[in-house]
Amino acid sequence: MSKKAFSELQNRMKTAKSYEEYKTAAIEHDKLSGAEQWKATENSKDYDYQTIRTRVKRMRLAKADNDATALMYIIHEGLHGNLGNIAAPALNRYALIGTKHLIEEFIQEVCEALDFIYQAEEIDFYEKISFFEETTHAFGRSCIMLSGGAGLGFFHAGVVRTLVEHDVLPDVISGASAGSIVAALVGTRTNEELLEMLTPEVIYTGFNKWLEWQGFNKEGLFDSTNLENALIELFDLTTFEEAYKKTGRHMTVTVSAADLHQYSRLLNAKTSPNAVITQAVRASCALPIVFSPVQLKAKNQAGDIVPYIPNRRFADGSLMADLPFDRLARIYGVNHSIVSQINPLSTFVKVNMKQDASSLLETSKRYVSKLVKVNSIYAFDVLESVVSNKKAKLGIQKLRSIVDQQYLGNINILPTLNKNSLKQLALNPTMEGLTELFESGERATWPQLDLIKRNTIISKTLRQHLTNLQKVEAELLSNKHAI
Repeated sequence: MSKKAFSELQNRMKTAKSYEEYKTAAIEHDKLSGAEQWKATENSKDYDYQTIRTRVKRMRLAKADNDATALMYIIHEGLHGNLGNIAAPALNRYALIGTKHLIEEFIQEVCEALDFIYQAEEIDFYEKISFFEETTHAFGRSCIMLSGGAGLGFFHAGVVRTLVEHDVLPDVISGASAGSIVAALVGTRTNEELLEMLTPEVIYTGFNKWLEWQGFNKEGLFDSTNLENALIELFDLTTFEEAYKKTGRHMTVTVSAADLHQYSRLLNAKTSPNAVITQAVRASCALPIVFSPVQLKAKNQAGDIVPYIPNRRFADGSLMADLPFDRLARIYGVNHSIVSQINPLSTFVKVNMKQDASSLLETSKRYVSKLVKVNSIYAFDVLESVVSNKKAKLGIQKLRSIVDQQYLGNINILPTLNKNSLKQLALNPTMEGLTELFESGERATWPQLDLIKRNTIISKTLRQHLTNLQKVEAELLSNKHAI
C-alpha cells in the first residue's frame, strides 16, 4: 500500500462533508491497512476471545431451542460492558470502523437474546419485569458530560447534534459552565426540537452579545444582562423536575460554591427538582472575575419563585466539577462515560488519551503526569495552610480543584484547536466562528460514533424493554384499581 493512497484516504476523511463520506473513506482505509483481516481474526491477546466465543454459541443454541429461560440464565451469569475485556482501549487502535467480528457478533446476540426474552410468552410477566430490572441495574448505563470552555462551549452543540442524528445520545447528561447551556437544551427539548435549536443561526441570535464590558470595581468585568436574557428566552422558569417530565432525560448542571468550606453541587431532577434551570445555568457560567456569582432560584408549591439555598451564591461549574462522573455514578448508576471536552485545560491532559499505548515512553509520560499532579496538589494544600486571607484561600481551593479534576472519560471527543478557535474563548461569537465550532464538533464525533454505538446498544435495548414492561405494569395496576 503506497503512502500516497493512505494520504488520499486520510485527506478524504479530513475534508468529508458528511458522516457517510467519512465512513466510506474509513472503511476503504481499513481494507487497505489490513484492519479488515484483523477484525476477521478472533484470536487476540487483548481480550478473552474464548469466553466470548463460548457465550455466543450458548446464546445461539438456547435461541434455536426456543429456550427463553436458558437465555435468561446465560445473561444473568455475567453480562457486563467489559466482559472478557471486549471494551479494552487496545482494541480500538487497529481499525477506524468496527472491531473484532466476534465482539460485534456477541453484542448482536445479546441484543437479540433480550428481544427474545421480552417477547417470550412462556415467561411469567412479573418474572420478566424482575429480570429486566435486575439486569438493567447491574449492567449500568452511559452518560455524556459536556465540559466548560467559555466561548468555545458551542463545540458541544455540534457533538450533541451528531449524536441525536444517529440516535446514540445517552439520557444521562451533565454540563459545566458553557457546557451547561447545551446540556440544559438537551434536558428541555425533544430530539426534533434539538435538531431545530442546535444550529449556528439560533445560537448566534441568542448569544451574539453575551459579553458586555462593564469595567473594573465590579464583581464581574462583564455585565451578565444579555446572557441572562438569552437564558430566560431559552428556559424561562422551567424547573429540573418539569424538564425531566417533558423529555425523560436526566440532565445535570454543575455549580461551584462562591465561598469557603462549600463544595460543588450537582443540580438535577433528583437533587434539586424545584430549582430553576435558568439561574442554575447562569451560575454555572459565572467564571470568577468575568461574571458575578449567582443566587439560585426555585419554584415553591404555589408556583412562586423564591431563593434556593438562601445566603449562598454560586459560580462557574467547571472550577470544581467539570466532569462529575463519580457523583453521576452514585445518582444514576452510570458506569461508562462519553466526554465532549473543549476546556482549554484539556490541552495539558491529552497525554492520558493513549491509554492503550504499551511503550515505555507512553508509560513514563503517564507516570510523570501523575507525579506532577500529586505534587501540585500537595503544594496547594501547604500553601492554603499558611495563608490566612479568606479570598486567597478560596482562590487556592479553586486552583487546587482545577488541578485535581479528571478531564477525560471512557470515550473522548476532542476538538482540533487553532489560533482562530482560541480567539473565540473571550469574544462574543460570530456566525463564522459558531459555524466553525459546530462543524468541529461534528467532525470530532464521527470517528467515535461506531464505538459509541457498540458501547451503548445493550444498555439502550435493556432500558427500552424495561420501560415498555413498566408501562404495561402501570396499565394493569390502573385497570385493577378501576375494577
